[in-house]
Amino acid sequence: MDPITDLSIRLGDHLRRLGAQVSTAESCTGGGIAEAITRVPGSSAWFEAGYVTYSNAQKTRQLGVAPPLFEQVGAVSQEVVEAMARGARSASGARFAVAVSGVAGPDGGSAAKPVGTVWLAWADGDRVLSARRQFDGDREAVRRQTVMAALDGLLQLGGE
Repeated sequence: MDPITDLSIRLGDHLRRLGAQVSTAESCTGGGIAEAITRVPGSSAWFEAGYVTYSNAQKTRQLGVAPPLFEQVGAVSQEVVEAMARGARSASGARFAVAVSGVAGPDGGSAAKPVGTVWLAWADGDRVLSARRQFDGDREAVRRQTVMAALDGLLQLGGE
């Protein structure tokens, strides 16, 4: 079985046991996390909403990310993904949320944030955890690794 599908099935089983739902706030994955979750039959029982906020304007409009953050720390930052996760949880009413923002490539990297740099954040109520990852490979590989890390983090956050 595909490892992403396996993670999604495990997440669904875990959320069903908890009686909880999850929402996603995605930039560099373009909805890939939501797709992974909803490929599992019955996912409507645990998947609440997905926000694909590729532009900074949509991160602000849909998730409430404060515009000054983009100038201060950039979209690919701990502060922005944590705000995205809080915003997705708040807007959807789900217990859990995951947010990602990164540089999937092939362009867009810098010395400080090279291609493959991804920030992830996971929210459970008021608790938010975040991590910076540096993934290798082409655009598809970076996106795939990000989806896997996002799902794995949700499982860990939920106490599986």
